[in-house]
Amino acid sequence: MNNYEKMRAGYLHFCQDPALLAKLNRCRDLCHDFNLCRPSDDERRRKIIREIFGGEYAKLTVVSPFWCDYGIHMSFGTNCFINYGCVFLDEAPIKMGNYVFIAPNCCFSTVAHPLDVGQRNNYWEFAKPITLEDNVWIGAMVTICPGVTIGAGSVIGAGSVVVKDIPPGVVAAGNPCQVLRPITEADKRRYPVHPEDEHNPSLFLS
Repeated sequence: MNNYEKMRAGYLHFCQDPALLAKLNRCRDLCHDFNLCRPSDDERRRKIIREIFGGEYAKLTVVSPFWCDYGIHMSFGTNCFINYGCVFLDEAPIKMGNYVFIAPNCCFSTVAHPLDVGQRNNYWEFAKPITLEDNVWIGAMVTICPGVTIGAGSVIGAGSVVVKDIPPGVVAAGNPCQVLRPITEADKRRYPVHPEDEHNPSLFLS
């Protein structure tokens, strides 16, 4: 089993393997090219994003600057949005469902270093997947650690550090991130609505 296969299977792997570094550099070059694109150059931006992720995803929006390690280990549902300055260390898979919104300057790290100093200093690493289910919103400057799943419909408050799974349908925040409360029907009325929008169905979907 080579180091790439070990990495994908969740084993400790030697991260300075030349084959791994070649894959990393290819993706970093593509991210560099993407980040140099004019924001209005949609055609070129879409072309590079397809190369980074290894395919087309429906209504995926990625705002530059954007960085990831491999790209091909990431997958998306429809209507996902990634805002400015996000970093994805996708040594293990990062999976996003439909309508996942990610605010600026978030970090998703599937990879980590061993606690043992000898293993760490000799460039051994391990990686665990991250999963965001449908309709998740990640606030600004959130860090999501290896192995975390965030349940459908949940919201993670800005600045949180998520070290364990978050259940569906809750607001969670803090360092470490903890559940604060469930999201309820009352949240439809949490923010002011102009009188002319009182009967707008898009505001009050069930």
